[in-house]
Amino acid sequence: MSINEDAYDVVVVGSGGGLVGAYVAAARGLRTLVIEKTDRVGGTTAYSGAGLWFPGSAPLRRAGVDGVGDARTYLRSVVDDSSREPLQEAYLRAGAQLIDELEQNEWFQSFVHGPVPEYYAEVPGFSPAGHTIFPPPVTVAELGEQARLVRNCLPTERWGHDEGPVLSGGRALIGRALKAFLETGNGSLRLNTALESLVVEDGRVVGVEAVSDGERVTIRARRGVILAAGGFERNHELREKYQPFPRASEWTHGAPGNTGDALQAGIAIGAATDLLDAAWYTPGLVWPDGLPLFHTGTRGGVWVNAAGERFINETRPYDQAGSEIVRLHTTSGVSHIPAHWVFDQRQLDRDSFGGPAEQPVRPEWFESGALKKADTLEELAELIDVPLEALRKTIEEFNGYAKTGVDEKFHRGETPWDQIAHHVLGYPGLPELNYAAPPTPDWPNPLLLPIDTPPYYVATILPADIGTKGGLKTDEHARVLRPDGSPIGGLYASGNTMAAMSGRVYPGAGTPIGSSTAFSYLAVLDIAGATD
Repeated sequence: MSINEDAYDVVVVGSGGGLVGAYVAAARGLRTLVIEKTDRVGGTTAYSGAGLWFPGSAPLRRAGVDGVGDARTYLRSVVDDSSREPLQEAYLRAGAQLIDELEQNEWFQSFVHGPVPEYYAEVPGFSPAGHTIFPPPVTVAELGEQARLVRNCLPTERWGHDEGPVLSGGRALIGRALKAFLETGNGSLRLNTALESLVVEDGRVVGVEAVSDGERVTIRARRGVILAAGGFERNHELREKYQPFPRASEWTHGAPGNTGDALQAGIAIGAATDLLDAAWYTPGLVWPDGLPLFHTGTRGGVWVNAAGERFINETRPYDQAGSEIVRLHTTSGVSHIPAHWVFDQRQLDRDSFGGPAEQPVRPEWFESGALKKADTLEELAELIDVPLEALRKTIEEFNGYAKTGVDEKFHRGETPWDQIAHHVLGYPGLPELNYAAPPTPDWPNPLLLPIDTPPYYVATILPADIGTKGGLKTDEHARVLRPDGSPIGGLYASGNTMAAMSGRVYPGAGTPIGSSTAFSYLAVLDIAGATD
């Protein structure tokens, strides 16, 4: 039996980037409810650095970064899919407008440009400075009691890392959005409330069926429902059905509640889908607890497959690197899962491992087997079960590149993205992993140190992800579409609940969170304009 709740103007399912859209709706006087499956707000957005790829936005203009023109050229080139151009135009328009609106609210304050090179340096319109902006940090004291509602960053959830009194990155964006939303007087939040199905009357979505604290409830939405509940990365059955390799749901960095409830609710009422076989992949370095953690790049050493062969520029942008591991594993006939990260004492002395360069490797890395040590290449090859002669050839070839400073095979160190790997690497929200590599004056390319100083070391790289990329098909107003292209009245989707506007590529830092906030914003504009 279901209990009928009061009607709202807008119901937002999910509290990540959709929380920004909820604020926009409530700020317009629309009575808005956010339902969140778990006991914390933020979803995968809270795990992120909160980058927003918003060309033409005010923070970029303040920083003197060029406008939308080159970014449009770049986006068109990397996506190369004319069917997605209406979504791209809507995205480019919405990002700047949204930031203009958010910066008028004291809780959002001023976003700032963070120079992060875009991910495809060879494409027309590429910007080495990037078009990514970030929210300012906020203190626990400023947020007050709402601070405890914000999901912790991933390292804290896994290891109890002390985040201190300041929320940064995604946690800052979520904390600011939550305060702004609740202070409108039109916003309500309901935790521990999981979507079960959509309520449809005369072909239009008019509410949701949910289970709230174990009780089934019906919540009416007079104007619209926005599905912003992330992807289906934590759903083992769906990933087995659509994704190309096992254990993907175990290795994901998606938030615990991201099991595809919103996707399945949309499918159940006839929504079209796209890109369900795709994800925002990233290499994951396996830590002592046995699970991978987002690995943004590699300064030294090489990655080898089961044949003992190097197969990639190890400093390539993370989505490209992760996607390439998956592609090669499924098409090459050679296992690339796991990949083996091989390096030597020279690199360990320069960079350490699993922490700051000046910090010795913690014993648990060796005790757990996450990092293994060998005195010779013969012993190393046996440790990772790869052919010795192939491994020896790989390392000899790489050492030759180290002498000249030019990676003739994969061109490591030649793009702006590669070059920032020499300066800052690490997981957003875990400050002790963000460290600068000391200079290496004896070698022409600090990203190509030779592997010739025993003992040798090996760590494990797995294909992780920061969410699935496929979902419900939408139009430029974020309206969910049927297979015939007609919109389902009253139903909208954003973020990883919708099929990505960027298709199978990841144009630059801040595209996923940017899409979540921009399309939530576009949904609200359509909802508010429909009857105003």
